[in-house]
Amino acid sequence: MAVLLEDIVQSVEMWLKLTKKPQPYVDPNLDPVLLVPGIAGSILNAVDSQNGQEERVWVRILGADYKFRTKLWSRFDPSTGRTVSLDPSTSVKVPEERYGLYAIDVLDPDMIIGRECVYYFHDMIVEMIKWGFQEGKTLFGFGYDFRQSNRLQETLDRLAAKLESVYKASGGKKINIISHSMGGLLIKCFMGLHCDIFEKYVKNWIAIAAPFRGAPGYIASTFLNGMSFVDGWEQNFFISKWSMHQLLIECPSIYELMACPHFHWQHIPLLEIWREEESCDGISRIILESYRPGESIDIFKEALSGNSVDYNGENIPLPFNLEILKWAKETHKVLSHAKVPSGVKFYNIYGINLETPHSICYGSEETPVTDILDLPFFQPTYVCVDGDGTVPAESAMADGLHAEARVGVPAEHRGILCEPHVFRILKHWLQAGDPDPFYNPVNDYVILPTAFETESHHEKGLQVTSLKEEWEIVSEDQDDPDDMASRRPFVSSISVSQGGNMQSSRSEAHATIICHPQNEGKQRLELNAVGVSVDA
Repeated sequence: MAVLLEDIVQSVEMWLKLTKKPQPYVDPNLDPVLLVPGIAGSILNAVDSQNGQEERVWVRILGADYKFRTKLWSRFDPSTGRTVSLDPSTSVKVPEERYGLYAIDVLDPDMIIGRECVYYFHDMIVEMIKWGFQEGKTLFGFGYDFRQSNRLQETLDRLAAKLESVYKASGGKKINIISHSMGGLLIKCFMGLHCDIFEKYVKNWIAIAAPFRGAPGYIASTFLNGMSFVDGWEQNFFISKWSMHQLLIECPSIYELMACPHFHWQHIPLLEIWREEESCDGISRIILESYRPGESIDIFKEALSGNSVDYNGENIPLPFNLEILKWAKETHKVLSHAKVPSGVKFYNIYGINLETPHSICYGSEETPVTDILDLPFFQPTYVCVDGDGTVPAESAMADGLHAEARVGVPAEHRGILCEPHVFRILKHWLQAGDPDPFYNPVNDYVILPTAFETESHHEKGLQVTSLKEEWEIVSEDQDDPDDMASRRPFVSSISVSQGGNMQSSRSEAHATIICHPQNEGKQRLELNAVGVSVDA
């Protein structure tokens, strides 16, 4: 009986081993990574000071607009530089579960249908765990109250403490920071104001889609019309553009994303308005007025002079905030003077190939703007440039820093965080997995040597050397298979000779290169060469 029981126990133990969820691969040699999101990229909880209860107010679908207005609407306090909730009993807190990753992974964990629309770093976290990163050991997150200024000391103190804790948790290894969007401005502010701490704890900083010189068209229309963070049917259950507008008008972070007025833009971003003007002879005509970034301030002031919200029966004016603008100008000074410490490497990934708002225009020749106060009720049209749909590539590239590499990736502003090309680049720069010395992150292809043969012999005063080498280029680009059949290998040749003298021999080399058409993402190259030298 005892033997039978032992057999049963062994069988159950074996079954448990078979059904036990396999443990993810962990690479203990990886350096730690800290993920830093951009604007609206962190879960925010409202904490009731009277009973200590917490509830998620960003992001949520059910009751989203009501909770947003009652808990997150704020006023800027110029004496502290903080934006404070209108509800005096509410404070805003970022959850710290999963070593900070919970707040930046899926922004509404309760959402089931259409969950992808509230993914932030989710896909990147899943991918990095496959590479061997481990939450709490080599993978961490830093969420923050994105309403606040990027140089608010409270946020910078939290970031300093986070860097120290990550450094200690990983056994004293320096950190790779990966920032997205406005998170790049936060990191740059920290680097400019706390360079010593940054150099002590940081090994590499990789900025993705950072608006280093602002997001001109996107932010200008935000001041007048608000913004939406989700598209499609989800908008019907989410926060209205008007509610978002009333929050952002009191957020220093938004003012810090305005177009940098001192940057030498290839094309100056403009605010344009079609207006009806009556001449001295009483004849009206339609004119197009254009305002540069600095000149647009007066338009924002006038257009938003009557803006207000009704909060608990009280009418609260929310005009364009000149105190915040003054604060933002100081932030721009910090950003302009920041430098990468000598012991840190900086990399920049930015989005390209999408039409991105740069200049905005209100009204038209047929429907001119008759009153500036009506601008918030007009839908703008955009003059677009290349970028990621939100940040112009020109702005994202102009980091003003010494960069090891700058790489443009065809991708949308938030979608870039789940772009396979970006994953391949990060894996290469983070040295995760088996090292691949042949990967080129700029062009996103891998050159693999597949064959190498060499032979040399000496005969009658001649030294003859022959060489044959083959490579395979692996790329994501796929040629049209119907076009492949009509294409032939491309053949090229090259010859090099060197004249001899009393001290050296005369030599010649001839080579033929055959480039075969791409097939299934692979392209084969052949090199056949022969060299002949004559003894001196």
